[in-house]
Amino acid sequence: MGKIFKTKFTTATMVLIPVCIGINYLGKLFASLLKLPLWLDCIGTCIGACLGGPVIGGICGAANNLIFGLTTGDNITLIYALTSLGIGLAVGILARMGFMSSFLKSFVCAVGGGMAAVLISTPLNIMFWGGTTGNVWGDALFAATQASGMSVALGSFLDEIVVDVPDKILTIIIVYLILKGLPKKVSALYDENAQIERLD
Repeated sequence: MGKIFKTKFTTATMVLIPVCIGINYLGKLFASLLKLPLWLDCIGTCIGACLGGPVIGGICGAANNLIFGLTTGDNITLIYALTSLGIGLAVGILARMGFMSSFLKSFVCAVGGGMAAVLISTPLNIMFWGGTTGNVWGDALFAATQASGMSVALGSFLDEIVVDVPDKILTIIIVYLILKGLPKKVSALYDENAQIERLD
């Protein structure tokens, strides 16, 4: 278990964190401009988690929300830093367990990250938004569940699933392709067992 959470705060890792936060911003902006029914705002978090481990993934995820919330005055975004932290930890743990070693195995990371988001976000959605997510697909399903008399908690849970699991599947596919395209010299900088401490 200790190996899973082993973290190397090297120069490469310190560079990785702001880069991953920037990627999160770009993903969110891309999804917003194209009005996609997905978030795409944790690509950087998952890259950080896969390369640097769960601690780095959690830092990238939470920092992204905190920076965005503090710079825009969006206090709700600050609360959802908990969700981003959970996604980074979940994906990082699963990646360290070998679930990013092949394309098919990476789907375990996707589902793990998605379910972490669902379990953390659902109570937050109920608390702040009456159970909705603000996503077109999810909220349409939520409206249908409420019309059928389903409980708010279950409706909100299903709302999150139809948004977060597909979002994390697409995110992990993108992350998997990015990581596979990295030169081995670069990916070796983040090997928890390596002794490399420099970028040059």
